[in-house]
Amino acid sequence: MHPSLRLPLGVTAALLVSTALPAAAQSGVTVSGYLDAGMYRDFDKTNRLGTIQRSNLAFSGVEDLGSGLKATFRLSTRFEMGTGAQEGQGSKPFWHDESTVGLQGDWGHVRLGRALSAMWSQEWKYDAFSNVNRIASTAWHLAHTFTPTDRASNNGDPEYGRMANGIFYDSPNWGGVTVHLSASPERTTAPGRDGRAVSTAVNYDQGPAAAMLGYERNGSGDKDWFAGGKYRFGAAAVLLSYNHSTAGDSSDKSRMVSVGGTYAMGATTLRASYGQQRVHLDGVAGDVTNKMASVGAEHNLSKRTMLYASLGHQRFDQQPSRTAFGVGMAHAF
Repeated sequence: MHPSLRLPLGVTAALLVSTALPAAAQSGVTVSGYLDAGMYRDFDKTNRLGTIQRSNLAFSGVEDLGSGLKATFRLSTRFEMGTGAQEGQGSKPFWHDESTVGLQGDWGHVRLGRALSAMWSQEWKYDAFSNVNRIASTAWHLAHTFTPTDRASNNGDPEYGRMANGIFYDSPNWGGVTVHLSASPERTTAPGRDGRAVSTAVNYDQGPAAAMLGYERNGSGDKDWFAGGKYRFGAAAVLLSYNHSTAGDSSDKSRMVSVGGTYAMGATTLRASYGQQRVHLDGVAGDVTNKMASVGAEHNLSKRTMLYASLGHQRFDQQPSRTAFGVGMAHAF
């Protein structure tokens, strides 16, 4: 090349970037996450420092393919803030939270990979603590007792909530109604039991009212029914939920009912929940009754940063009553 035709390195790089911009302008990648840490005294009377709710780091993206069609992906991992370790100490996959790729259009959104099952993607909306607070969430401690979404997907350990090797469909919003479906074409395996998992949820949310019906059957034959309702009036909301969980290889079953409420006062939100569970165990006379009550408060320092306090009290049959409490900080980005 003639010296007079040579361009400075910076100019050359700028030309290359400008050439690529038209293609890149149609897509975008987002880095997001939720960081939560606090000090708490757990139900086993152990003092701990770490994640009270859930901490995650996510990479997601959307590419506009034209004609109303978009390609999507999401990769999300969860970890413990106190130690920096992967959640589950290695028993769970690195992209435990979600690893999907999909297509989205006017007809809905289809994803392939690992993600929350259809029922679990919606049921958290009907718990006053969103089924993420290990101290105060009644759903965390009392719901879905005999029905993990997969009994063996975490290197042999159960997984409550996420379906691996799944197909996921989320419908458009039809006048407040959405339909959510998920299933796996592969047979999942547990000791003595194997099959294909399916999950479904129908959700309604419009105006002050919201409701949900959900059903899930895992590959081991365990079955889970869930119903939830929510009504908002002004700064307050009341939440109700019912869960019926049955084991596939015995007559074991669990029924849980919970009621909760939230009340917003400016930057502060108060939360409360009460749940009761009745458990029937194969070969055991009489049902076991477990009860849990909790309260909490959140104060938003900004749209992204929150301070909170939580307290939970449990009274389980044939066990001494026990209490957990803690304070924490959460930051979303």
